[in-house]
Amino acid sequence: MTNSWVDIKNADFILVMGGNAAEAHPVGFKWAIEAKKTRGTKLIVVDPRYNRTASVSDLYLPIRVGTDIAFLGGVINWLIKNDKIQWEYVKAYTNAALIVREDYHFDEGLFSGYDEAKSKYDKSSWSYELDEAGLAKTDPTLQHPRSVWQLMKQHYSRYTPETVNNICGTPTDGFLEVCRQLGETAKPDKAGTILYALGWTQHTTGSQNIRTMAMIQLLLGNIGMPGGGVNALRGHSNIQGLSDLGLLSTSLPGYLTLPSEADHPDLATYLAKTTPKALQAGQLNYWSNTPKFFVSLMKWMWGDNATKDNDWGYGWLPKWDKMYDVLHIAELMHQGKISGFIVQGFNPLASFPDVAKVTEAFSKLKYMVIIDPIATETSTFWQNHGDAHDVDPAKIQTEVFRLPSTCFAEEDGSIVNSARWLQWHWKGAEPPGEARGDNEIIGELFVAVRELYRKEGGKLADPILKVNWNYHDPASPTPAELAMEMNGKALSDLPDPADPAKIAVKKGEQLPGFALLQDDGRTACACWIFSGCWTQAGNQMARRDNTDTGLGNTPGWSWSWPANRRILYNRASCDPSGKPWDPKRKLISWNGEKWVGGDVPDFKIDAAPDSGMQPFIMNPEGVGRLFSADKLVDGPFPEHYEPMESPIGTNPLHPKVVSSPAVRIFKTDRERLGTHQDYPYVGTTYRLTEHFQFWTKSVLLNAIAQPEQFVEIGEALAREKGIVQGDMVKVSSKRGFVKAKAVVTKRLMALKVNGQTVHQIGIPLHWGWEGVARPGYLTNSLPPAVGDCNTQTPEYKAFLVKLEKL
Repeated sequence: MTNSWVDIKNADFILVMGGNAAEAHPVGFKWAIEAKKTRGTKLIVVDPRYNRTASVSDLYLPIRVGTDIAFLGGVINWLIKNDKIQWEYVKAYTNAALIVREDYHFDEGLFSGYDEAKSKYDKSSWSYELDEAGLAKTDPTLQHPRSVWQLMKQHYSRYTPETVNNICGTPTDGFLEVCRQLGETAKPDKAGTILYALGWTQHTTGSQNIRTMAMIQLLLGNIGMPGGGVNALRGHSNIQGLSDLGLLSTSLPGYLTLPSEADHPDLATYLAKTTPKALQAGQLNYWSNTPKFFVSLMKWMWGDNATKDNDWGYGWLPKWDKMYDVLHIAELMHQGKISGFIVQGFNPLASFPDVAKVTEAFSKLKYMVIIDPIATETSTFWQNHGDAHDVDPAKIQTEVFRLPSTCFAEEDGSIVNSARWLQWHWKGAEPPGEARGDNEIIGELFVAVRELYRKEGGKLADPILKVNWNYHDPASPTPAELAMEMNGKALSDLPDPADPAKIAVKKGEQLPGFALLQDDGRTACACWIFSGCWTQAGNQMARRDNTDTGLGNTPGWSWSWPANRRILYNRASCDPSGKPWDPKRKLISWNGEKWVGGDVPDFKIDAAPDSGMQPFIMNPEGVGRLFSADKLVDGPFPEHYEPMESPIGTNPLHPKVVSSPAVRIFKTDRERLGTHQDYPYVGTTYRLTEHFQFWTKSVLLNAIAQPEQFVEIGEALAREKGIVQGDMVKVSSKRGFVKAKAVVTKRLMALKVNGQTVHQIGIPLHWGWEGVARPGYLTNSLPPAVGDCNTQTPEYKAFLVKLEKL
């Protein structure tokens, strides 16, 4: 989230799209209701289903899953044509005026640089034209034909209201009402927000879905504003922390890049390639501090063993040659190239797409270790459960070890919520039986493995033997010890940057924040964005002062990364002179000497408005990106591509290129894709309030509230198939099937798309055979093993199925 849960109450307009906040986040959604009650805020929901959020909305619009970019691209086109742009914001705070290289182009569904043989883009043409000083050329009038503004305007001119209706199936009058409501927030004294969740991320174009809405919010001047932003509602309580701490396959903590074997053979090359240079004069690009963040991370990891002479232990750090995401891991297991699998707090059999393939993959392992408080379907994948999971245990040689761990209420620690708040929680009970905390389990495993290396040696022993592991009890690091390492400490006295004659932090003390991190080995910090969470003043995450400094901002409650900032890019809430766009929404302002206000300024505190610095200090341009020059693999502008399994079999915008040309899909998985001729309906997964992931079917009260698996079918499709409420039905894709009760409902409407009728089927994801709820089928038997082009998040939200009455 760029903003916070509480800040939703400051919005004048709320669009919920790609999520169902009332169902999946009922407590946080109260702030949307608060906005409606106190401000008269309009709430519009765009979703394949008329869901619980839609039931309290002012307007609900249906949409075909997988067509969000067509809808949002149509909004961009409408805003431009109807001059609903906050022009001063756009000209000052976006890259609209920057000029793109001559060799960039887009034609028939393909951007420049596409290599068909590799299914990849060479992104070099997706760059700015530079002057002799290496700075981006600009045209402040926005009239240059290769300015970002003109290219964007041309790109989205194809997305007319009629095109949106044809692709999405959304009624045109409703689409235009969304455009009008969003357009009203282009005024400086108005702000609108967007709430989204996995309904946007779990597509082959997931990252681009989110980017399209970010572009809209930049055009409207809603980024950095109280009541604005683009707000991701995270799937569960600590998934934000998972991303922050670098558990993605090519990430390090704090969103640093994990070195690549091919691209970063040594430290100098790594730092040169991952430390961007400013693209506009006077701009502070905060990623210029990458060497400080990285070296401090190395000092945390390797301690005294990391020295300048050995490049701070760079040679010991693992390097990647491919993205080892869940799809690739499953593929390697399926090929017999992985022997062992450690699963911590995760149920991959119920989470990886294409259960049949995953079961075969797991069956080829030598061992699997499950670290979890409860029995999961993964831990019993080798058992037969009838046609819900038809396996022969005698043919599975995988040895499964189960290590019982604690639930969150049985341990101390921090949880990072959607709003980036690190909140400390305290143990409420001791764990039962033999259960141990995750820290203890991992600590004991590491100590045992290190001892084996000490005694027996082995290949590449240094990364294990050189690790800094200085905990009071090496076999059981405490959450407090780990949290203080996340914050970072001084390894020698650090002078005060404002007065070098004074010592700011003494050797061994906790750092006050990431501004004091060094690239010369004088600081150690496990996660630079968390620096400030546990300072010399103590555990900032444990604070519970809810004093409101204005607009619902409570900086004394817990701690928010980065630097306890509650609204990201808040410099953009002020005009170029430093005055708030809307005096009634004053968050920060320039007082003539420094930036002050109720939030921590997202800006150099003493940088004057005319200093040349721009609000988006994490971008080399210093401004928000309407054109993404380097980050995404599938295009600098979001473009509508059909899901890999399309119910219409074509792309009305460019029939030659139907699905994303940059998608990565393995040969065996491509062979398992279905066609709309054989599987005519669209399946999409969703969550229920009564259940959390796959856990709560082990809780009796939740099982009573939602005891049995079901699928949701629209009335028109039910009539066509002769299905009535309560019938048992079978929903099948090319990869598998589920059998469940039919819930016949008005909530799913037949849509007219590209001249044909498209039916969608809703499938809750919470069932399996473990727990006290009635046994059910794994929903992820249905979707294909293909993911988002950039993150490889599997495409669970749009796949083809057929439907039979049993």
